[in-house]
Amino acid sequence: MDFLHNFPLWAALLAIGIAQFVKIPLAYIATRTFDWTLLTSTGGMPSSHSAAVTALATAIGLQEGFESPLFAISAIFGIIVMFDATGVRRHAGYHATVLNQLVTDFNKLVSEVKSWPEKEETEKRKELKELLGHQPIEVFFGGLLGIVLSILLHIIIF
Repeated sequence: MDFLHNFPLWAALLAIGIAQFVKIPLAYIATRTFDWTLLTSTGGMPSSHSAAVTALATAIGLQEGFESPLFAISAIFGIIVMFDATGVRRHAGYHATVLNQLVTDFNKLVSEVKSWPEKEETEKRKELKELLGHQPIEVFFGGLLGIVLSILLHIIIF
């Protein structure tokens, strides 16, 4: 049961949970609707991936020392994850946006021929997920959340 006392693990998991939860009120401010699906979705502000990897690296640094090989491994792992979130995954989201627009345009054409507007939106099509990656600012604030959270947890626990 040592994993129950694993500070880096819990810091990272808590960072994910908080980052995912924070997306709901931030989205509410922007859209005036509560979207509880954001608890399990990818993309958006703040990046839970960035929060997790920075919380993990910070917690390992605080626990094992910032000169330890474990910190070096977790820091490089975090950099790769954050780079991927702003690069490959974000561009995959851009591609999904274009493909969804193509589907929308095609559906407009079909609607002129058939009674497409009478169907429910969920019956029409399933859209590709467009919020796969993150804008750099989302990664920054996710990373900042992870660092601050780990430092606060370390102060509270130790």
